[in-house]
Amino acid sequence: MTHQSTAKDGISAGYYRLFAAGIINGIGDRFSQVAMLSLIFQLTGSGMAVGLSLGVKLIPYLALAPLGGFLGGKLPRKTVMMATDIARIPFALSFLWVTGEDRLWLLYVGSFMLAAGEAIYAPVRKSSIPLLARRDALLRTNGMEQMLTGCVLILGALTGGFVSHWFGPQTAFVLNAVSFLAAALILSGISFPHTPPEGLGDEDEGLHGTDMAAKAGAGERSSSPKSLPALIAGSVCLQIVLGYELLVSLVSGLDNVLISVYAIRVFNAGDIGVGVFYASLGAGLTLSFWTGRLVKRNLLAAALGGLLLEGLLHIGISAAGSFAAVCGLYVLASLASGIVSASLDTLLMRETPARWQPLLFGLMTAAGSMVLGLSMLLAGYLLTRMEPRLMGLAGGVCFAAIAVVLGAYAWMKDRRGRKVSVLSRTP
Repeated sequence: MTHQSTAKDGISAGYYRLFAAGIINGIGDRFSQVAMLSLIFQLTGSGMAVGLSLGVKLIPYLALAPLGGFLGGKLPRKTVMMATDIARIPFALSFLWVTGEDRLWLLYVGSFMLAAGEAIYAPVRKSSIPLLARRDALLRTNGMEQMLTGCVLILGALTGGFVSHWFGPQTAFVLNAVSFLAAALILSGISFPHTPPEGLGDEDEGLHGTDMAAKAGAGERSSSPKSLPALIAGSVCLQIVLGYELLVSLVSGLDNVLISVYAIRVFNAGDIGVGVFYASLGAGLTLSFWTGRLVKRNLLAAALGGLLLEGLLHIGISAAGSFAAVCGLYVLASLASGIVSASLDTLLMRETPARWQPLLFGLMTAAGSMVLGLSMLLAGYLLTRMEPRLMGLAGGVCFAAIAVVLGAYAWMKDRRGRKVSVLSRTP
């Protein structure tokens, strides 16, 4: 594989364009989301309506994320991403016509269509990363992806809160449409390398400069079964990553809904409070890029330890008595979450042959998003039956329990002689 203008750090110039487009696209989306949630709460005052608005965005992922993975393996990835960006512009502008509770259906339809585009876009973008960075740079690149999310939350959510508060939600909706166009223009400058043919050793590509252990691991996977189910069945590491995706998504919906409810209902901080909480999450994810570089060996242990810590911090959030304390705990919780995500994404990319990555990422996105959407709907319902702090406590306990269960699974497989196949970080 020939990487486009590969730099000394193993990351191509094309990835930096992908990174920049992701920031612009993400900031626009956060502008719109903060404004949308605030508008819904103002019009209805209902936690159920907030949960419905978040949940409906995830429904398209069930069918369209696998389609995105399929398209990513068959069509030029740049073309797919640019097309989905441009197609979402009119739906982003449709939010301008939501002027009362009787027109909320426009918001739900628009959210559904925006999510449909993202469902196709997301797996294509993620499967592009290994094509734009060498294997030994994947952990750093995935750390940058967490920093990207952090920057989006800080610049998008915090600024979006102020924009929505001072200029109205309509301004945020227009800026979201503009961001799609700007991101498409940036993506147009990427030159993706050709994907290796099916029969060639795609796991050997990009190994230049890595150590012999990494090359040996690639050689073992090149002789792995030729079907995706067989690949998953033969890798304990992949099984744990997939288990994490499903189980954590089942709980994350509670936290996603609680962020707005904590800010507006518990602390009476309004739009700006929602933005500050999201900015706190962004600060933690940004910090995870640097703290995550301290993880040099056993990425799986780092991920599960981080998940356990994240659960404990969410328990602390549910009991915190001040707005400032919750902000600080959100910073720490998202820092742990960033390390978890970067570690597991790196393991997933290392363990999965390139030819299977688009489809696997699409299927994971579909399954995780479906579960997350159901979780958000459940959260909206539970908020009509229980206090937000009690729901937050339950979510934190569940995060910690998932870490323990997955750790126990890995330990039992290791005791039975099933190699987990976790590669250390290469220098």
